[in-house]
This record gives sequence, structure tokens and C-alpha cells, in this order.
Amino acid sequence: MTRTRIKICGLTREADVDEAIEAGADALGLVLYERSPRHVPLARAAALARRLPPFVTPVLLFVNATPQLLRQASETLPQALLQFHGDETPEQCAAADRPYLRAARMAPGLDLLDFAARHAGAQGLLLDTHVEGYGGSGKVFDWSLIPPDVPLPVVLSGGLSPANVIDGVLAVRPWAVDVSSGVELSKGLKSGPLMRRFCKAVREADERLAAL
Repeated sequence: MTRTRIKICGLTREADVDEAIEAGADALGLVLYERSPRHVPLARAAALARRLPPFVTPVLLFVNATPQLLRQASETLPQALLQFHGDETPEQCAAADRPYLRAARMAPGLDLLDFAARHAGAQGLLLDTHVEGYGGSGKVFDWSLIPPDVPLPVVLSGGLSPANVIDGVLAVRPWAVDVSSGVELSKGLKSGPLMRRFCKAVREADERLAAL
């Protein structure tokens, strides 16, 4: 039994980065999509990422980004994992020539196994709620839509919070969980106590799984 990794996404402040690390996050997401209320410019993302200690991974989130932005981001933060959250094709994801996560917006009718096969070059699939816009909806999708034999590591996202993440880990048994709005005071402003409660809940879920 491996432990469930934790990604906290949409950070914008130094204090929140520090508290997320202290809470136990394995990865921190920095949003480079300008239309997002959690957007940070690349220079700001780099400054926040410099606060990360070894073995805590910065993740750069893109939505239909230009090749120029992808190149600049990869050069500025070569240690970062990329996350494609828009309508990028497998070829566009691969063209960045960087390790990446591919977000899948879960909706009835999505063939996730076919989606995974087309994005076989991804390090994992981040499963999020299908809503208008991209990410950060705070809404949970129907976890029964996830087939049991997804061939890539699954990152469970979409409306997770300290109140429901135990249920999510027990039901899906993902490689990792991803939270944004569920640990916020307002969009882009995280709560230290909520981040600590979230990470503690994930550890509790792992303990329950280990006892099975």
C-alpha cells in the first residue's frame, strides 16, 4: 500500500505556499491561465516555486497556452511538472517535451480508457468535474464514472475538501488527490487550517486502506 500523494492547486501567496508545505503537500499548483481568478504571472510563479524544498514539486497549469508561453515556462522552471487543462491534443502536450499531467473533464459519455490511450505519454490523468470554464468549480463529479482499469496513475480532483476527501480516497483509491477551492477562504487565498485538515484527512484515509 502506497500513500496517497497530495497536490494543492491555485496558490498565489508566499504564506500559503509555506503553510501548504508544512501541512504535508507533495505538489503545489501554480495557474498560468490568465482568465483564472487564481492566475499568477510566470515571474510570480517562479518566485513562489523558489520557496519549495526538495521533493515538493511545482506544477504549472495551462489552458490552451501558446507554444511561446510553454517554452518560457519550461525554461524558467525546468523542475516543474506541466498540467494541461484545456483542449490540448496529445501532440500539443508532447510537443512541450516535458513531463505532464493531462486533465480529463469527467462527464457521462467520456470514454476515459480511450482518452488515456490517446494520452499515453502523460505521467497521469487528473480527473476533474465537467463544468463551463476550466477547473476550480468546487463541484464533485460522479466517481462511479471512473473505470477500474485506467492504465495511467489517477489524480482525483473536482470539489474535494476536508469533509469528503476520505470518501474519495476510499472509493477511487487514486495515486493522488488535488484540491483548490476546498481549502480556500476566497479564490486564490488559501486557509492554513483547512489545508492541514485536508492533509490529515488523506492520511486517515490511507490508514483505513492499510487496515483493510
